Amino acid sequence: MTTPDPITAPAAFLRALFDRAVAVADPMRNLAAHLPPRPPGRVVVVGAGKASARMAEAVETIWGPCEGLVITRYGYGRPCAGIEIVEAAHPVPDSAGLAATARMLDLLAGLGPDDFVLALISGGASSLLCAPAPGITLAEKQAVNAALLASGAPIQTMNTLRKHLSRVKGGQLAAAAYPARMLALMISDVPGDDPAFIGSGPTVGDGTTPAEARAILDQWQIVAPPSVLAALAEPVRVLAPDDPRLSHVENRVIAAPAQSLSAAARMAEAAGCTVTLLGDALEGEARDVAARMGAQALALAAGRSRDAAPLLLLSGGELTVTRRGDGIGGPNAEFCLALALALQNAPGIHALACDTDGVDGAAEVAGALIGPDTPLAGAATALARNDAHGFFAQCGAQIVTGPTLTNVNDFRAILIL
Repeated sequence: MTTPDPITAPAAFLRALFDRAVAVADPMRNLAAHLPPRPPGRVVVVGAGKASARMAEAVETIWGPCEGLVITRYGYGRPCAGIEIVEAAHPVPDSAGLAATARMLDLLAGLGPDDFVLALISGGASSLLCAPAPGITLAEKQAVNAALLASGAPIQTMNTLRKHLSRVKGGQLAAAAYPARMLALMISDVPGDDPAFIGSGPTVGDGTTPAEARAILDQWQIVAPPSVLAALAEPVRVLAPDDPRLSHVENRVIAAPAQSLSAAARMAEAAGCTVTLLGDALEGEARDVAARMGAQALALAAGRSRDAAPLLLLSGGELTVTRRGDGIGGPNAEFCLALALALQNAPGIHALACDTDGVDGAAEVAGALIGPDTPLAGAATALARNDAHGFFAQCGAQIVTGPTLTNVNDFRAILIL
């Protein structure tokens, strides 16, 4: 397929880069290289995340029908011959995820050393794998999760607290399968690609303590019910990294943001752009990062000659939003809105920010596009209300992909002509 010209069709060009980044992270393209021959004996496939059903589909394409259970987000299911696909809620867990997780733990119970478990983990597993610590109800777990999402806390912080309030995260899923052998294949949606934070590390040990989890409640001003405080007063629940029950586990990241950014960069360079990678693990408040990148883009634009090659700034990672208003938004759309305000319709600068899973925040929208013709009337008010999705819906600049069946986090591209 011909790449749109960045000079004559900048919006289409940016969208093509995003589509390329998503395609590279498709499990149907990258899982086979990491999947060993099917082991003899009993094989059980389990998993959770927005890419997990697609991963299961890829597994059965190679191994044939398998026994197992995978939990994915509503709308992200895929047809499998043997592996059962259950759809549940994300980003706040629901009863479907709760029931499916209990069944998954039952499926793993009683496995022996000659059995083999393939775990398929991707972003979204933190809410889809739902097994609250004893004494915590689903409603209480939902309330804490919603407060975390609105707090602006980085993903590693959120997942640390989630682990200590769970019976399945922080290595506990692997412990449930012990002494069976386990291979965990992961698609990373976290800055730094640390397996311990992908989906809250259900197959990976963790060295944090309940006291550190309690400190997160205080730092991010999260009001927790008594049952949560009681759970955090108990002995550590997560498995230490050297726990013997993890000795039969291999964790392997098969797709990560850096690979998708590199693919987009190569595509842009082939189209004549000069590419600068700003990093694949950026974190921070979306509007603050946008203000900094906007200033950087304006400075670069001011110093360029009229016949210079287009300049593309690429970045990934996971930005956050501290919810202050009553609007509908997500970190990628809020980044674009704040960037538009920073650029003030500067000529020759276009940008896109999308989540590679097709869901920005809790909306069924991947992100947005901006350019010199983006209307700014009402933009500041929308930003104050955290209503970026509402703003871009009105001006027709939303990017809606539907389920992408993968998840390697945010994709941001700023094109300077």
